[in-house]
Amino acid sequence: MIVELDKSEFGKCRGLLHPGGQLEAKAIVEGINPGRIFVDNRLQPETGLIWLGNNDGFLFIGKEDNESFNTNINYFIDSFITQEAKKVHLDCFEAIGNHNKWNKTIEEVFEHRGLGTWNQRIYLLKAERYRSNCEPVLKEGYEVVKIDETLFDNNGAINLDFLHAKILEFWFSPERFLEEGCGYCVVYNREVVSICFSGFLVGNVHGISIETVDAHQGKKLAQKIAHQFVKDCLKNNQAPYWDCMESNKPSIAIAENLGFEKMSTYVGYEFSL
Repeated sequence: MIVELDKSEFGKCRGLLHPGGQLEAKAIVEGINPGRIFVDNRLQPETGLIWLGNNDGFLFIGKEDNESFNTNINYFIDSFITQEAKKVHLDCFEAIGNHNKWNKTIEEVFEHRGLGTWNQRIYLLKAERYRSNCEPVLKEGYEVVKIDETLFDNNGAINLDFLHAKILEFWFSPERFLEEGCGYCVVYNREVVSICFSGFLVGNVHGISIETVDAHQGKKLAQKIAHQFVKDCLKNNQAPYWDCMESNKPSIAIAENLGFEKMSTYVGYEFSL
């Protein structure tokens, strides 16, 4: 039987996390970022499923050969996850293993669901590798602004709700983000058009979330605020962490241009709910 843990019980899953696994899993288990956790045994879990709070995937943690969990996971997805997903307008299940041994299990357990796959890269940036001389200059009218309490309370921005929504995809509250996270945005004609901030956080490692609205892409805005974010992190002895799809060539280009070094790769799987 698969059961959902209360947030106060998430710490029971620390031992299920792979040391080289995704930052997101650690952040949710530690209660820093929102998410839900489902396990095979409430008292002594051996295998679990983490539902990312930003609805950007499901991470399988712990023993990949847990027969009881693997036998029940399809029924659990069909009878419970699918109904919960409808409430947040989610129609796709993205499955990711916290370690590579999960890949074979995911492929076997969900082989009847028409699995799609993609590859993901994880990058880290060391201070000595940062390429500060590659920072672009923005065109007139664009302004880089630090995401702080003043910006959050500034009703002069036309689309401040865009900023609020993005932060709350990853954080329990704006206050907690402002206390523990870091971020910058680009403003143009009183509109937030690009944003780069700490999406997930564990210790001193900041997982970067970055986005530019469609109408302003191709103007090096993401690259500019990524530089600002990185400089802020390094100044405060924080470690920037970049996780992106291998097919996302613009994101890879920004990361490598900044000096990020590829540390590992993993496979993602998806099927319709």
